[in-house]
Amino acid sequence: MAPRPRWPLAVVAALALSTPWQPAAQAGPVAQAGLAAPGPVAQAAVEHQAEAAVVAGGATESNHAGYTGSGFVNYDNAPGGYVEFTVTAAAAGQATLGFRYANGTTANRPVDVSVNGVVRAGGVPFPGTGAWSTWRTATVTAPLVAGVNRVRATATTTAGGPNLDRLDVTVGTPATARPAEVNGQLRVCGTKLCNRYGKPIQLRGMSTHGIQWYAQCVKPASLDALAGDWGADVLRISMYVQEDGYETDPRRFTDLVHGYIEEATRRGLYALVDWHQLDPGDPNANIALARTFFTEVAARHRDKTNVIYDIANEPNNVSWAGIKSYAEQMIPVIRAQDPEAVVFVGTHGWGSLGISDGRSEQDIVNNPINATNFMYTFHFYAASHQDEYFAALTRAAARLPIFVTEFGTQTYTGDGANDFAYSQKYLDFLAANKIGWTNWNFSDDFRSGAVFKEGTCAGSTFTGTGVLKPAGQWIRERMRTPDDFPTS
Repeated sequence: MAPRPRWPLAVVAALALSTPWQPAAQAGPVAQAGLAAPGPVAQAAVEHQAEAAVVAGGATESNHAGYTGSGFVNYDNAPGGYVEFTVTAAAAGQATLGFRYANGTTANRPVDVSVNGVVRAGGVPFPGTGAWSTWRTATVTAPLVAGVNRVRATATTTAGGPNLDRLDVTVGTPATARPAEVNGQLRVCGTKLCNRYGKPIQLRGMSTHGIQWYAQCVKPASLDALAGDWGADVLRISMYVQEDGYETDPRRFTDLVHGYIEEATRRGLYALVDWHQLDPGDPNANIALARTFFTEVAARHRDKTNVIYDIANEPNNVSWAGIKSYAEQMIPVIRAQDPEAVVFVGTHGWGSLGISDGRSEQDIVNNPINATNFMYTFHFYAASHQDEYFAALTRAAARLPIFVTEFGTQTYTGDGANDFAYSQKYLDFLAANKIGWTNWNFSDDFRSGAVFKEGTCAGSTFTGTGVLKPAGQWIRERMRTPDDFPTS
């Protein structure tokens, strides 16, 4: 937000000595990230392949890529065709039914979902996915009885149903609805971030510290606390490009990101993939690396509806025109793999809408990015960035789609005294305008902006306030009252 390397070389060296990244035994990317097993937020989903179900008015095919199992069911172009799954539940209770499907048309292909002969969700839309090889998941919640259940998806229009790959059944839906499951695939509508029902929502969550230094803080117990005890909606995965990050070992860091996305998904969180370029500040300097990274990540996770891509963390010492050029090259790279994903683009002056560069949001207003379904990002540190920055955010929010991907209650160094009063002024404005945010940072770094007390991440206790610094207690309290997430 001001000309600063957040982690000078001396600090990087100290961090490397005091909190080194410790690789696990060679057990794949999730184990390397310290995520050997998911936490007990919900029971794991049980997969039921459509080609193994009872099919009437349809056929099993395998002519479109991306399916799981041995194929998928292609409904006849007529109403009444169905796929019926046999689902066994150990006990009666609510379950989340996730239908993985493809719809290469632009029109909805609705079906009725019934359980044991009773329609539990009428006219589930199954909207277009962009191609028959692009797979998404539509979810409904329904009660199951103990023992055998018949779950049927019946086409209701002359176009028939979508191509149906499988049914994922998660028994024991949490009492608090999980944000990514409620809201589904997000889209930018006007200046707002909207859910699958077209309603503006506000996402709130935490940013990891640099995963090259603090991977030990992102593990099952901490993520369970973030999703359950804190009530977060989104996890920002901060992957530095330089500063001992991605460029030193692209395979390792890409695999870490894959693992974190899966863990966020298991907990019903949105995963915000942060290309954390900082020095050099011109994102064009890393564009070849960015193409490689985002092509793989978007291709791997294209069938998920909870992944958001931030292609430039804090551009600095670069013109807005330079950032715009970069964005207009990179957004199509992601769209080629994941056509529906929302993309974030950092603004000039360390994400300050240009203010820290002596410019303003007017640069963007006068020369907007030529793309759709994306948002501009803004960063602030409340003890440093006050009236001038707040005024710029206020003006910009009336004209541009904005998401605050990083903020702190301290100074721009992420340290020093907390200014909770000005922080609250910002958060009140963001809430009133449905502008999402992620706080910096989810670690036990010695700075005041790290939410956990030093040494916490070596343990397994992350719930409650006893492990939190004052900033952590303050942020947690403001995250625990969820957005209403309207569905109608």
